[in-house]
Amino acid sequence: MEERLQKLLASAGVASRRKAEEMIAAGRVSVNGVTVTELGTKADFGKDRIFVDGKPVVHKERKIYVMMNKPKGYLCTVSDTHDRPIVLDLLPDWHVRIYPVGRLDMDTSGLLLLTNDGKFTNAMIHPSHRINKVYRVRVKGTPTEDQIEELKRGLVTEEESFAPAKIRFLAKEGKYTTWQVVIHEGKKRQVRRMFDAVGHRVEALTRTNFDFLSVDGLKEGEWRFLKKDEVRRLFKDAAGRGEKEKTKSGFAVPRSKRKTSHFYDKKKGR
Repeated sequence: MEERLQKLLASAGVASRRKAEEMIAAGRVSVNGVTVTELGTKADFGKDRIFVDGKPVVHKERKIYVMMNKPKGYLCTVSDTHDRPIVLDLLPDWHVRIYPVGRLDMDTSGLLLLTNDGKFTNAMIHPSHRINKVYRVRVKGTPTEDQIEELKRGLVTEEESFAPAKIRFLAKEGKYTTWQVVIHEGKKRQVRRMFDAVGHRVEALTRTNFDFLSVDGLKEGEWRFLKKDEVRRLFKDAAGRGEKEKTKSGFAVPRSKRKTSHFYDKKKGR
């Protein structure tokens, strides 16, 4: 995507935008071998070769980590051929490709993470890392103790199996009961399919927690950036719970000494 040259230089960490404007005016910047002095000139890191003082500018995309309270009616995808609402519609355009970490189906609400960091995504969704996800589930009818125990032990059907779940009764309202369900797998529509398998249709489903993160404080449709310490803790939790798979997964816990420019700064807008 084309942007003003001074903005591209600033995003690449070459200099502040004001300093970049001075460098352009001084003839120190070239695009595709042509020296540029006009401040309105636009370029695209994906297509153009940009040099400063004869040295190539390497664009290092900043990492963005977002937590959203996803409303019902939004798809967890980056695009939709049927022009249905998607979760990215609820976020500003930061001119970087971000995507959901795992999925919540269209009829499910609650805590959703989004990022442009592939290693973070793998650490969060790979079942070997055993990151817990907590759901509030409203089902039709009242499952029996045997049915709940079956889900707790790990449900096995003719078609598939599910890892053991932690389940706690919360409330009963008329024909419906509400349960708290904790799982670490991320199979498609897993919680709905688990209860379907024991004969109780899910009427409402909300993810309330992702590891230590809670959706409390965010209204539906609202979002916030994850704090640096939160991202590091998520990496650490995934590494600790999936220690045997650590060398296979290829991710590492970020060190506190690493530069913090990879975390999006909401105040600075970069």
